[in-house]
Amino acid sequence: MQVLPPALTKVIEALGVLPGVGPRTAERYAYYLLKADKATSGRIADSVANLHDHIGYCKKTFALVDKGQELSPLYTDPSRDKRLVAIVAEPFDIVALEKTGQFKGTYHVLGGLVSPIDGIGPDQLHIKELVKRIAEDKVKEIILATNASVEGESTALYIQQQLAGKKVKITRLARGLPIGVDLEYADQITLTRALEGRQTL
Repeated sequence: MQVLPPALTKVIEALGVLPGVGPRTAERYAYYLLKADKATSGRIADSVANLHDHIGYCKKTFALVDKGQELSPLYTDPSRDKRLVAIVAEPFDIVALEKTGQFKGTYHVLGGLVSPIDGIGPDQLHIKELVKRIAEDKVKEIILATNASVEGESTALYIQQQLAGKKVKITRLARGLPIGVDLEYADQITLTRALEGRQTL
């Protein structure tokens, strides 16, 4: 005996494929959409339906752009230094760095991180394109801005190996203790990085 109408079950199943959304959360989202006025549900449905038709990737940086736009404005902006490139895993990592207002270089999106357990190898990332770009844009420095996770560190190490012998400075985002975190609650990797990156006062 079916407890929920098939239309609602279908929405719950569709929402359940999203990362971080378990069965109970999917049910809450679906029920919210059912209770909301039809216009709200319609706006959400339309925006999702049009997602693939209106968004593309920059051919140089692999950042998100409007469909039909070949290059990202963050790359074509003449005030940006093309010889300074921050390497990030995903397009939304750019948003985090841009919010600081401190970075005036360009970006290169890998499209993920090396993760054998998930079946993601270096060949599935935009590393070959990075090597080519370093030559084309006469890049002087790359900043490895990948996560401080096992996958992020492995990816950063692989990139370092691929660029060995090339005349490009390789730097890594500083790692340390976040503001407001007690020392006793910091993990070993964070503490190790904090010790390595200590500064003279």
